[in-house]
Amino acid sequence: MDQTVSNPLLLSHRTPLLLCLSHLRWDFVFQRPQHLMTRAAAAFRVVFFEEPLFELVTTPALRRRSVASNLEVVTPILPIGYPSSATDRALTDLVEALVAGIDHDQLVTWYYTPMALKFSAGLQEDVCVYDCMDELSAFKNAPPELTRLEHDLFARADVVFTGGNSLYQAKRSQHPLVHAFPSSIDTAHFQKARRAQPDPADQQSIARPRVGFMGVVDERFDTDLVARTAEAMPDVQFITIGPVVKIDPASLPRRPNLHWLGPKRYAELPSYMAGWDVGWMPFALNESTRFISPTKTPEFLAGGLPVVSTAIVDVVQTYGRRGLVRIADAESMSSALRSAIGTRGRGLAAADAFLARSSWDSTWNAMVDLIETATITTPAPAGAVPGYV
Repeated sequence: MDQTVSNPLLLSHRTPLLLCLSHLRWDFVFQRPQHLMTRAAAAFRVVFFEEPLFELVTTPALRRRSVASNLEVVTPILPIGYPSSATDRALTDLVEALVAGIDHDQLVTWYYTPMALKFSAGLQEDVCVYDCMDELSAFKNAPPELTRLEHDLFARADVVFTGGNSLYQAKRSQHPLVHAFPSSIDTAHFQKARRAQPDPADQQSIARPRVGFMGVVDERFDTDLVARTAEAMPDVQFITIGPVVKIDPASLPRRPNLHWLGPKRYAELPSYMAGWDVGWMPFALNESTRFISPTKTPEFLAGGLPVVSTAIVDVVQTYGRRGLVRIADAESMSSALRSAIGTRGRGLAAADAFLARSSWDSTWNAMVDLIETATITTPAPAGAVPGYV
């Protein structure tokens, strides 16, 4: 992994601190925040600040654990039944004491959620970054004040990154420095799925052919489409890996050829993918998926899988138009999957040529360069990062 940083903004400070304020927990799914913060730790002391947990404690406190060199995960622990009116004040005290207690001569705040402004607005950062990876206001159970707080965060941020090109188009007018960074790829990790290897224990008894999905199962996942497709293709096994959140697990469709294997560690994913025939992305087409740029698209391609997806805009424009992903709807999904089965290993040269244009290493280095530009020099006009559009 190339984590070389050659930016004068960073090298001029001996102890820069990056405080990442996230709505996603470090141990939930290893995705964009984890990829970027792991790389950030090569140049910063990184503190990944999670949302609070409520436990049997008497006073608010912080739970801290090191997960890598220069990378610490910090979780606020509040008493069960703690009044909501006091929560923001407690979090303010905790985060300000945390920052004050860490030796640093530069502070970068890195926001994944505008909601964190409710308790972090008093911090005096040198640089403020908003990495807008999703349109959170469109998600199920989104807080009503999220849109207002995002407006405040745009006013505060020195630079804004978006998790895809559709999201860039939606946000570009709200800040003078908005740059698109669609989902990137740890190619070497997922290319392990191209090698023949033993199945994980809970996948060994599943027959072939296999169609697989990995990711969060929530309101973006079209369970009706999954049920219809599985019913139409009883000879095909459908494997889903990932946590179920914001929807009732009991509502998931049940059939003999549907296999819900639950969440897996990031390190395990290639071994599951190695035993699949097709990767699919049965996303619903609704407000919550309008701006997504699924990380699993390049991961499936790196793993050597043919990929079938519903018509997510960023998938269509970035992958579908290049012939890297088959696009299907409810009526054509079965036939698209049938045509993909048996084609694993084909088209690898085209996929590899496309994937060679991006990596999490290059994404991180480009982000740091833009932070440097935003804070020291007069920046160029905002735009999508070359190689992604």
